[in-house]
Amino acid sequence: MLAGCGDNSASPETQASAQTESSVEIIPHTVVYQEDVISVEAIGTARAEKFAVIRADSGGEVTRVNFKAGDRVEKGDVLLTLESDEERLAANRAEVALKNSQQLIDRYERIDVPGAISDSQIDEAKTAVEAAQIDLELADVALSRRAVRAPFSGTVGLTDIDAGARITPETEITRLDDRSTLFVDFQAPEQVYSCITPGDTISMEPFSGQGRTYEATVLTIDSRIDQVSRSFTVRAAIDNEDDTLRPGMSFKIGFDVAGQAYPVVPEAAIIWGGDGAYVWAVEKGRATRVSVTIVDRQDGNVLVRAPIPEGNTIISEGVQKVREGTPVDLTRINPTTSAIEKQGPTGQAPNMVEGT
Repeated sequence: MLAGCGDNSASPETQASAQTESSVEIIPHTVVYQEDVISVEAIGTARAEKFAVIRADSGGEVTRVNFKAGDRVEKGDVLLTLESDEERLAANRAEVALKNSQQLIDRYERIDVPGAISDSQIDEAKTAVEAAQIDLELADVALSRRAVRAPFSGTVGLTDIDAGARITPETEITRLDDRSTLFVDFQAPEQVYSCITPGDTISMEPFSGQGRTYEATVLTIDSRIDQVSRSFTVRAAIDNEDDTLRPGMSFKIGFDVAGQAYPVVPEAAIIWGGDGAYVWAVEKGRATRVSVTIVDRQDGNVLVRAPIPEGNTIISEGVQKVREGTPVDLTRINPTTSAIEKQGPTGQAPNMVEGT
């Protein structure tokens, strides 16, 4: 009765069958890294490179308005004049005082009699000349302020001021814009702060532009992040030499920036468990579980955040057959029936990510 228990060793055929069953055929995928693309959409508002609200330095009655809305003016052009009779008379009086002081000096210099004129008299006369020169300059400044001039070249806007009106230094006369170049400010999210640098080119489309786009150059980036919106301000410049754009216009802004590099895996390789998503990696011929966080999905592939070095192998198909530590067999796949290319001499299948 014990004859059947004398030899418990399996036959070679049985051992080979057990080895074949324990090795699971899978489709491998070689991991490559790809940068995540961050799409930024924003709305920007334009302002002139130079702009100013024009006001008078002093108040009074307007005697003349020398511009109309839309006129091109040059730096120093007189835009408006105020009544200036008192200032003109003060300047004339200062000029007479200076002339009298200078004549006194001239008389002293023509006297040749030694001791006739003391040194103190000469010093007083020179001081009187200097004081008269200062009074004349002050009078000229006061007179010049009765004319309002353009601080730079540009285009003037509307005005509600006419000759005969009385204005104060707080009265807005008009606005002046140098719109040969427009600045466009817009908000960008915090995560792209290190991806935008001065000199970058960004396409912008005005809402009133009927599909026309303009190339803007990034000039500067704000030095801080807004704590509420978690965004920062970018200022870009648009060449407006053809004068088709206006300050205050709004622009649609859209561009892509390259973000951090992440492992790329096929979407079919992602498995969801009770503690989140994971993939099966192949280490030393055996399956090992690696937790992943999905960053982005791109045409059947997924960018994940996971400790998977570039060039390592994961299981793209056959994931249902494996458990932790399961031996795996890297199957040769016909490229006509699989999205993965035929494996190379190393037994690994290269990644087929579009654009890599």
